[in-house]
Amino acid sequence: MNQLILVVDDDHDVAETIERALRQAGMESVVAYRGADALHISRQRPPALVVLDIMMPGMSGIEVCRHMRASPELASIPILFLTARGEIGDKIEGFEAGADDYLTKPFDLRELTLRVRALLRRVQRNNSNQPVERIEVGSLILNCRTFEISTPDRTVLLTPVEFELMHFLMSSPRQIFSADQLLQQVWGYPPGTGMPDLVRVHIKNVRDKIEPNPAEPIYLKNVLRRGYMVDEVLPEE
Repeated sequence: MNQLILVVDDDHDVAETIERALRQAGMESVVAYRGADALHISRQRPPALVVLDIMMPGMSGIEVCRHMRASPELASIPILFLTARGEIGDKIEGFEAGADDYLTKPFDLRELTLRVRALLRRVQRNNSNQPVERIEVGSLILNCRTFEISTPDRTVLLTPVEFELMHFLMSSPRQIFSADQLLQQVWGYPPGTGMPDLVRVHIKNVRDKIEPNPAEPIYLKNVLRRGYMVDEVLPEE
């Protein structure tokens, strides 16, 4: 698997510190100091993962993330936001743009390295260890090779973490999982840690992609005060 990590930050000291830490951890990395440069590098040699600052002159990290998620050849690359913007609204904006994880400055290089490794393991597991080619729950079909999910009227590409979320839920249809259980099983957080908003925003993003009316979901449902489940919706005759 390609292990190239793209580090994007307009602060040269921060970018080079991260690049050095990743290299010491055995990972190849390359640095970009502007959003436009990050997109150019990604198209020339798609990285395994992007560590992306949000507040940059010119094209912001949010814009870079949206461009990548809209590009078929870049859409499945995991993105970890690393930024000084740590308010809950900022985090939600990042996840809604398509980020897989979010770490605020100042940060611990060991935690950053652990999160990068976790995202890479997730991608590697998806690429090489899928036991089945697809999962079907009623009229909902998840392609485990392409990360695409299909309903009777559309086929859309999921981000890596969206795929992990739907793979887990569709493997146990109609079973309810709490946000904390999903944080443990999908994101790998220890019990009682992690941010429930992380689950909520990714659920919202998937609904926006697959539901005929995201405000009244028929596939990806929430059960009040209990959690989330994938329901079985049979194809219409």
